[in-house]
Amino acid sequence: MAVKIRLRRMGAKKAPFYRVVVADSRYPRNGRFIEEIGTYDPLADPAEVNIDAEAAKKWLGNGAQPTDTVRALLKKSNIL
Repeated sequence: MAVKIRLRRMGAKKAPFYRVVVADSRYPRNGRFIEEIGTYDPLADPAEVNIDAEAAKKWLGNGAQPTDTVRALLKKSNIL
């Protein structure tokens, strides 16, 4: 089982809002997830990123792999 930290798309058409979730890589993008660890709002100016640092570090320590976008968000919020 490959656990990923990735974005789950919420919000309306043309108005994306994302939740940062920990999920099994086999589940669909907006499907089942293990834990929600934050949010990302790309439309806010500047883009708003709220990630629970402790939860993110716990999952990274347990071997969860962040997607490229989530890795960039984690670096931006000084977690990686």
